[in-house]
Amino acid sequence: MSILAHRRALPALDYSLRVPDLPLTAPTFTAIFFAALAITLALRLWLAWRHATHVMAHRTAVPSAFAGRVGLSAHQKAADYTIARTRFGVVETLIDTGMLLALTLVGGLAVLVAWTGSFALGPLAQDLLLIVAVGVVTGLVGVPLSYWQTFVIEARFGFNKSTLRLWLTDLVKGTLVGAALGLPLAAVVLWLMRAAGPFWWLWAWAVWIGFQFLVLALYPTVIAPLFNKFSPLPAGAAREKIEALLARCGFAARGLYVMDGSRRSSHGNAFFTGFGRARRIVLFDTLLERLAPDEIEAVLAHELGHYKRRHVLKRMAWMGAVSLAFLALLAWLMVSPWFYTGLGVPPQIGRPGVALILFFIALPVFTFVFGPLSSLYSRRHEFEADAFAAEQASAAALVHALVKLYEDNAATLTPDPLHSAFYDSHPPAAVRVARLQAAPAPAV
Repeated sequence: MSILAHRRALPALDYSLRVPDLPLTAPTFTAIFFAALAITLALRLWLAWRHATHVMAHRTAVPSAFAGRVGLSAHQKAADYTIARTRFGVVETLIDTGMLLALTLVGGLAVLVAWTGSFALGPLAQDLLLIVAVGVVTGLVGVPLSYWQTFVIEARFGFNKSTLRLWLTDLVKGTLVGAALGLPLAAVVLWLMRAAGPFWWLWAWAVWIGFQFLVLALYPTVIAPLFNKFSPLPAGAAREKIEALLARCGFAARGLYVMDGSRRSSHGNAFFTGFGRARRIVLFDTLLERLAPDEIEAVLAHELGHYKRRHVLKRMAWMGAVSLAFLALLAWLMVSPWFYTGLGVPPQIGRPGVALILFFIALPVFTFVFGPLSSLYSRRHEFEADAFAAEQASAAALVHALVKLYEDNAATLTPDPLHSAFYDSHPPAAVRVARLQAAPAPAV
């Protein structure tokens, strides 16, 4: 703390990494950014076209691996639902790209920077106001898209159960919760960027990691109940099987809960949330209505597999390493005038909030091509969790549960392989089921 206290009294001039500057100019970086944006946009549109074309081409027949398990009408509904969502995704991609261009090269962010800088506020307050302004602008663009997805696409295929009032309430609650959590975090990071010296990014990284654990602790008991009702899992065959499974696996949870997911959607799911003594197992009420007790047990065994194989910790470690690298990169970029000017903003080296916003809105343009690596890592964990479920419960029951969930959620059984590699964190249905069917029976 002595270093931070000392820096607090000094001018906020030197808070970057001491690394040689690249021989880049603003026009060069603009060209690089625009080329990356064009490539990413073209790749997204091409993947969407491949996906829709592939799903349509396989619409007329149920894959042989699912013959007799999934009816043709359900298969065709899944195909139509997938194509509708894919086409909507194209619209979202085009709008997001337009918004990014409007904020950067067209000068929208520069206008907001000048506007927030005109207020007689301290530097930190000006940066927080800028973050709020950008959030409001992008949020207003996203609201009609969210409405269309919920009340047009989801309703068209019979999934939406939400009312306009509930949707608006969720929107307001989500905004308030995001502000209550995000603004204090942003304030601390912005203060560190000014006051913590050349290695502020290490302090900011430590704050970010602590924030992630705080959210994990608060989510089960504070955040989630703001949106859904959680009731103890009633006594019965499903609870008995789950409790026996937990005993076999040596897993202690604070409670088994049913969530009223049917208030908003007919989609089903199950998940673990929290950590330590705050761990909870949550089942959607729609899942309980659809699956048999042994199938519920198998689904929970899969989720338990993630815990027993330490997937959550591994993913947090991976995300921690990536976030540390990104913060170090930001520390270097924020004192490079070409970074600002190349993205349509006059150099704002004295305003860390401008660098923070520019960095995080431009970063996806350069990282999208690495999507398959993230998907590959996630799929490896899914296979490991399936193998654990096959050991502790029944592979056949998990297959039956998955097939029901694929059908109930209208998940396509025939995704385009390349599109799936970029976007899907879970393995394709046919691959996943084939592995489970080949899994050895658990030892008696």
